[in-house]
Amino acid sequence: MILKKVKQDLDGLLENVKNYYPYLNEDVVDLNCTKKYYSTQAQNLKTPQEIVLFFEHIIMEFYDNHFSLNTNNNKSYRLSAPIHLTLRGNKVFIENVWISNIENLTTNILQAEVLAFNNVEFFRVIKEFPIQCANKKDSKVKEWIANKIIFGRYNQSRILKLKLKDNSIIEFDLDQLVIKKSTKLLSTKIIDNIGIITINNSLGNNELIADFDKVMDTLSNTNGLILDLRNTLSGGNTYVARGIMSRFVSLEKPYQKHSLFESYGHQPKIKRSFVEYVSPRGKHYKKPLVVLAGRWTGSMGEGLVIGLDGLERATIVGTEMRKLKGAVLTVPFKNFNFAYNMPAEKLLHINGTPREDFIPENYINQTEVSADTFLEKALFILKNQ
Repeated sequence: MILKKVKQDLDGLLENVKNYYPYLNEDVVDLNCTKKYYSTQAQNLKTPQEIVLFFEHIIMEFYDNHFSLNTNNNKSYRLSAPIHLTLRGNKVFIENVWISNIENLTTNILQAEVLAFNNVEFFRVIKEFPIQCANKKDSKVKEWIANKIIFGRYNQSRILKLKLKDNSIIEFDLDQLVIKKSTKLLSTKIIDNIGIITINNSLGNNELIADFDKVMDTLSNTNGLILDLRNTLSGGNTYVARGIMSRFVSLEKPYQKHSLFESYGHQPKIKRSFVEYVSPRGKHYKKPLVVLAGRWTGSMGEGLVIGLDGLERATIVGTEMRKLKGAVLTVPFKNFNFAYNMPAEKLLHINGTPREDFIPENYINQTEVSADTFLEKALFILKNQ
């Protein structure tokens, strides 16, 4: 009975991918291998925990961080880490650190080479990562796996063996980093009459708009504004994003393009695309605006960045963002009480650039953990405009 239910939901998932996943032809995903391998593995499933991990591993074959289950267990992989790794040739390095949201980092681990994870040579961990059909020799897949490894499983430690820039070797416990927590939806301060608004991972809370409006009124006489979106890890919704953008425009303007496929029954897939607009609201803030973005700017945070850039209303400072693909559709399994979130709609900058490919013009190469170079660059820009 379990086997029949699992296979039915496996077939349904892969059929939805085939019909609605807009990145299928861009990324090398072997659906035949996936169906064959996991159909065989389904015969060994006995417990609810094993079933969750089974579907989790299937979804990881797509190496897409926006494609996920809406449940987990203690053997599941986390969805993020406070550092980001980059592959250079046959080595892996710490490229970015969530410096704006870590309280206790004193060792400069930026640009450190990652040698091992939990006492296992790092490339061996990549090789043994539990997906079977994705090409682990592909650099894009390999870098995705490297970062998924340091996301770590909930029930495992995350001890990195690092070779620092000065060639010293250290062990670094990723779980000893203290991530800042805030009970406020946003935080504000003023430096040299420049307002700074930090969104505290609250773009999915509709009450943020009222708080944002109050802050905008108090900052109306500043010489410029910095909108810090580096802590929007969990994304949000377009209602909140449009509420924010609407305070910075005086005319209705397009800010984002959408692209998706429609198919009903066994009829052909038909591409659909449209442009979304934002309209002015409240008192228009006319002074210069700088937006801070980074590896922990996710989903709707990314949409807000490309939206303000497309509106030609802000200067963007930072790095690549979370690269979360498109807008997700939540699909419940027929036979189990959980669901999966699958990207079903591409989101693009108004100039046609996919959201996940956007890179700020004012790029920050992180080299030190002792200073906030993102904020320093933003203040420099505003003081010299």
